Amino acid sequence: MLRDDINNAVKEAMKAKDERKLSTLRMVNSTIKNADIEARGQGKPPLSDGDVLSLLQKMIKQRQESVDLYDKGGRAELAAQEREEIAVISAYLPQQMSEDEVKAAIAATIAETGAAGIKDMGKVIAALKAAYAGQMDFGKASGLVKAALTA
Repeated sequence: MLRDDINNAVKEAMKAKDERKLSTLRMVNSTIKNADIEARGQGKPPLSDGDVLSLLQKMIKQRQESVDLYDKGGRAELAAQEREEIAVISAYLPQQMSEDEVKAAIAATIAETGAAGIKDMGKVIAALKAAYAGQMDFGKASGLVKAALTA
């Protein structure tokens, strides 16, 4: 489903002659295809929509790191290019959850899984990833889960 949306957007960008969007979406397609090939080599099925969402989040995180480096290095034009790519990729992610929503989801997931301590952190994170793929930053969420389980 998500792949179809991206492929249709590639066609629209071609028709509109939107070079930035076209090159960004082609890069996204390439990254997805490479991940599919890697999964196939490991005997796994092609990426699911949840896996694609995780991949898109990873791409956004890479670009945000690049923006920081370009800003520090005084390369405003390259930072602007990365920000444009982030905007294009972000359009395919679901609405991100607020911090309060993330905390509520973590509390509910801890209750559902019966997690009692830090040893259950992996089980909680796995359940969160299954339920909220693409909607939360799991780097930040893991810190919140750890805090909740140690309290």
